[in-house]
Amino acid sequence: MEAQIFLFQVYSNSIITPIQKPKKPYFISLLSSSSPSSSQIVKPNRVSFKTLYPISSQSESSINRLRCRNRSREVKAVSGDIEDPRTRVRKNLAVFVSGGGSNFRSIHEAILRGSVHGEIAVLVTNKPGCGGAEYARDNNIPVILFPKMKEKPDSLSANDLVTALRRYKVDFILLAGYLKLVPIELVQAYPRSILNIHPSLLPAFGGKGFYGMKVHQTVIASGARYSGPTIHFIDEHYDTGRILAQRVVPVLANDTADELAARVLQKEHQLYVEVAAALCEERIVWREDGVPLIRNKENPNDYS
Repeated sequence: MEAQIFLFQVYSNSIITPIQKPKKPYFISLLSSSSPSSSQIVKPNRVSFKTLYPISSQSESSINRLRCRNRSREVKAVSGDIEDPRTRVRKNLAVFVSGGGSNFRSIHEAILRGSVHGEIAVLVTNKPGCGGAEYARDNNIPVILFPKMKEKPDSLSANDLVTALRRYKVDFILLAGYLKLVPIELVQAYPRSILNIHPSLLPAFGGKGFYGMKVHQTVIASGARYSGPTIHFIDEHYDTGRILAQRVVPVLANDTADELAARVLQKEHQLYVEVAAALCEERIVWREDGVPLIRNKENPNDYS
């Protein structure tokens, strides 16, 4: 009996296919989710790879089975590892300011860029004419006055503030240069959900009266070689809540308070955006001893 000649060709992950008689060559495309069948004749300028001989019907059936198995694995991988952005729930944020609100602006701009998956639902301020409040109004963000002031009939009490934030469906509260002590009613209503940023490396140079330029003047006068912003969860006292994140800024030999403040503020903007993104992505976890940590977005086994 005449011996049969089998030619075998292996390309990438395609199966090994027995071929009997050489015939006129043609092109086939790679297997892909967009292809209607396992083999498809295409124009040469669109070819993904080339075979010299046609494949048998038996081989085509094998390829179809292989393709189905691969597609099944791909679907499982995608559904398990990549979240459809259309199904994610955006977090609602309330931001508290008393001044220009530069951190508030940096977070809002990050939201507009898409790097923070949240919405600023409302701004709270004790100074309705401050720069932060004006920026909020210019961007159609509601403004609430707090605390209660006799000359401002539309200002709210602590309990009314909690009710208002619930009405706006606020998930997290970010203090960004807010100079009033947050009432205990709010702390109890939003446990582990209120963050503050302070312009020194807490627990140093913090507490009642330590805000603004006084912090930087005191840092320089102390001889400290390093400063920088701290983001911490708040409690019922000034600057004593659990520390979440810090950035280090060197204190130079001839620094003025203004120069140091400018460098610290630059780090504040970067750090608060990073923390706001982690907050909205639910990447903040609590260690057993009560220390909050931020899970790394690229490597969930790393924390900072």
